[in-house]
This record gives sequence, structure tokens and C-alpha cells, in this order.
Amino acid sequence: MTDAHDTAADSSLRTTGGAPPDDGGSSATEAPIPLLEPREGIPPVIADETALARVIAAFEAGSGPVAVDAERASGYRYGQRAYLVQLRREGAGTALIDPVACPDLSALGDALSGVEWVLHAATQDLPCLREIGMVPTRLFDTELAGRLAGFPRVGLGAMVEGVLGFVLEKGHSAVDWSTRPLPEPWLRYAALDVELLVDLRDALEKELDRQGKLGWARQEFDAIASAPPPEPRKDPWRRTSGMHKVRRRRQLAVVRELWQTRDRIAQRRDVSPGKVLGDAAIVEAALALPANVHALAALNGFGHRVGKRQLEQWQAAVDRAKGLSEAQLPQPGQSVAGPPPPRAWADKDPVAAARLSAARAGVSALAERLNMPQENLITPDTVRRVCWEPPAVVDAESVAAALAGHGARPWQVEQVTPVLVEALSAKDA
Repeated sequence: MTDAHDTAADSSLRTTGGAPPDDGGSSATEAPIPLLEPREGIPPVIADETALARVIAAFEAGSGPVAVDAERASGYRYGQRAYLVQLRREGAGTALIDPVACPDLSALGDALSGVEWVLHAATQDLPCLREIGMVPTRLFDTELAGRLAGFPRVGLGAMVEGVLGFVLEKGHSAVDWSTRPLPEPWLRYAALDVELLVDLRDALEKELDRQGKLGWARQEFDAIASAPPPEPRKDPWRRTSGMHKVRRRRQLAVVRELWQTRDRIAQRRDVSPGKVLGDAAIVEAALALPANVHALAALNGFGHRVGKRQLEQWQAAVDRAKGLSEAQLPQPGQSVAGPPPPRAWADKDPVAAARLSAARAGVSALAERLNMPQENLITPDTVRRVCWEPPAVVDAESVAAALAGHGARPWQVEQVTPVLVEALSAKDA
């Protein structure tokens, strides 16, 4: 570690990028230092089993937490697979691994079992890491740590600048990481993303401990590490942008047919679905219900750049939807378990609406006192569910049990229970 890195790691929190209020740290105003090169230079990309075995041995022999990051090709390729994995650990240095050439990294994951993995916005990277056999048993999420500590800006660049006083170049975050070979500037950017991640983790751990929130953070990290893979989304076509314009069931069927056709084509071509057909075009066709290819070609999104064969496949999807029986048409809206949308509470159950209003106000005030976002203190969905169906007898024990039943962590239960007991017990609720 260079002298500059030593200074950043050992100093109290800086304020150049927005430290939490009342942080108790220094009021350093030195200009942040651009971080231009990895400490040991840009490492070679690991793209064969022999080199991978050496990396596994080196990282298994390393010490302390391991910084982990992954780059995807969102907007370019189908799905969210990893196209580059970056790691850094004391004693092992930095490694850049090509998961296309080395698609099974389970041996690396096994070698790091029990080691704390440091990620930024862990829930974004864990699914693609899981696909290649890398699943942490312990983790530290620097973005979530920043939220709990009250930082107003929690992107990696803002956090590294605000806490450590270094500026990361973020110009390559949205490039097509499926490109081969990867350009050197991209590899430099990727290596720098894990360069200071453990330093950031150490500084944030100290700050969380100072605020009395370190135990809370560890509960959150454990919950992320132990969470099962998410269930496949039901009716994903309903998330098409612009769906609020589509009212009739026949039109919904057109959206469904076009979305499913687009998804099959995108998966076969391994391209982002938006590159096959835009959401706006799908909605346009659903609203117009074109009678033939010529009518379809006149709609936005189906213009001169769409070939005849493509137009025919899209029209065939529209025709399939138009040919469905009434019983085969999708129902408007989605059946969602749980309470109705809050805007409907006043009409459906005014007493529940009053409970929710009181609970929201109490949670908001508590989050402000604790200096963290409300959604990290307790999820809005949990508050809604408890307010819609409160315990038969409202007391600290019953409300705590209800919160825990909805997945709240022990620290959240401890903090939020008094607020909800008061809201649910209010005489005017």
C-alpha cells in the first residue's frame, strides 16, 4: 500500500463527498486525489484453467476480507450474466477473471468460503456470481453500510471520494462488457473498482461502530448472504414500460404475445430484448390492434428499418392475441397478495388508513432521528401489512412478532415496535 493509501485508510472520515451529519470526523477539505492506476498495475485477464488454479491458490492463501465485483452487459446482452469478475485480497493482489472462458468458478468460491466478501450493492452482483458458482457465506456491503451510516450519496465513486479522499474514474460503467478482447482502459477501470473496497469497508465499519449501528449492519449483511435466490417473476410482461395506457384485455393479450415473442428472439440471439423491439412499440401495437402488416408498419417502432420478415412475425403475434377466446385473455391488473394500494385504503377501510398515516409519520420521524433512509429502517411493505391486518391485541410482544413474521431483522423490530404500537393504539385510528 502506498503512503497515500495508508493515509486514506488510517484517517478519520473525510467530507469531500458528503459524510453523514455529525460524523465526528475531521473536516478535511483537501482536494480529492485522482486514482489513475492500480497499485500493482493492470493484471492479466485470467482466461484458462491453469491461470485460474494459480489465482485460487493465491486468494486462498491471502489474508483478511476479499473485495469482489462483477461486470455485466446490461442493455447489450440477454440476461444478467457476468462478463468479468474482479477480486482483491491482501497477499494476493488483484485478479481479473473472464467467466466466459472460465464459466465454473465454484472452486474459487469454495476457496473463499468463510472469508468475508466485500461488495458494493451486493444484491446487484450476487445473482450473476451465483450462476458461476460464487456464493459468499459472509459479506460486507459498502453501499448498504453507507445508507445505514447516513451518507447522502452512496454510489461507489461518491463513497470512495467522501470517505477515503480518492476519485475513481467511472466512465466505463455502462459499456458492453461482453466485448472481447476487453480494452485496456476498461480493465484499468475494473481493477480500480476493487482497489479500495476493503479500505472503504474498514472506514465504514469504524463509522458504523461509532454510531452504534455496526450490529444492525451485520444483521443486514447476514440476511443478504443467507437469502435464497429470488423466485421467477410472475407475468414479467406486465412490467412493459407504458402498460398504464393498456386497458382492454385484448390489448393486454397483444402485449403478452409481443413480449414473449421478443423474449424468445432475444434469448436466441443473446441480445438485450430492447434491441429486438422497444417497449413503446409493443404498447403502440397493443393500442392500435393493426389488421395487417401494412397497418403495423405505419406504427412507431415498426418503421422502415424493420424488414418484411420481422414485420410478419410481429403481426403473427398480434393475430394470435386477436384470435384468443375471452377465457384465454389475461385479466387486467395483477393479483397481488397482501393489502391493496394505499390510495384505496380511505375508501376500503378508513380506520386502517388512519393507522397507516400515523405509522408512516412515526417511522419517518424515527428514520430522521437515526439518520438513515426509511426503507432501510423498515420496508414500506412491512408497515402496510401490519397496519392493514394488525394483531388482535396490540402490544409490544404482538407487534414485534408481526414484524418478525414479515422478515424484519431483530434490530428493526427493536427500533420500530414502539412506533407501531403507538400508531396502532392511537384512539383516532
